[in-house]
Amino acid sequence: MPAIKKVLNSSVVLVVDDRGVERVLLGKGIGYGQKPGDEVSPAITDQEFISLPDADHRNLVELLAQIPAEYVELTREIAADAARAGLTLDPHVYLTLTDHLHFAVERHRQGLTLTNRLAWEVRTVYPDHHAVGVSALEHVERRLGVRLGEEEAANVAFHLVNADTGKPGVDSMRVVDLVAKVTSIVTMTSAVRVSRKDLHASRFLTHLQFFAERFFAGQLLAGDDFLFRNLSERAPRAIATAERVRTFIREAHGVELPNEEVAFLAVHIARASPE
Repeated sequence: MPAIKKVLNSSVVLVVDDRGVERVLLGKGIGYGQKPGDEVSPAITDQEFISLPDADHRNLVELLAQIPAEYVELTREIAADAARAGLTLDPHVYLTLTDHLHFAVERHRQGLTLTNRLAWEVRTVYPDHHAVGVSALEHVERRLGVRLGEEEAANVAFHLVNADTGKPGVDSMRVVDLVAKVTSIVTMTSAVRVSRKDLHASRFLTHLQFFAERFFAGQLLAGDDFLFRNLSERAPRAIATAERVRTFIREAHGVELPNEEVAFLAVHIARASPE
């Protein structure tokens, strides 16, 4: 059985297992009344080992020793909600999200409000993650009696997307920012009006999400130009709008979008346009 090396708070202890490996162990009340050298009883069912790389491990230990146990329990509840929503999170979320929740609550208590200008885009691009973020606000209010602003749901969603092992290497902030800018170009230069309530507009937003993820992962589509040539004749307005996006990407990121990416964007623009 693992032996306690240090009690960080009532819900977190630092343990050493039978192989001498140091790990963080989470569990409601698991550290209450315990001291170094005590063994952790296997009868305690509500426990969870967290394994992280050395640098993150040290940061997590330091963080959890400084903040109240309620924030660890909050992150565990949110992670459980995420699992029920079909998301698989990297353990690193216990460091990033716990730290964020503590900072957000302290900031709220001091009357400081930070505006998330991409809240709408997060809600539309990552609806499953955002829904868990909304539930997170309810957990915070129930545990701490603090009602955080609705935009905090988007902030929580950012952390969940970045920790989602189903989206390796995704930087949600960059993805959402790119989606917002491309959406602005499209709506300003075409008849498209984005809304998750409209099937074609919803598909357009989903396409932009995956495009942005491919873009930052360096995995852009680059195949046959047949679709691009065909759409240039059949849907010239959609192609013209997509070309504006290509120009923006070239000027802002120094990357030339392949014709296939431009063509698929034009397809979704044409479908989402009421014209």
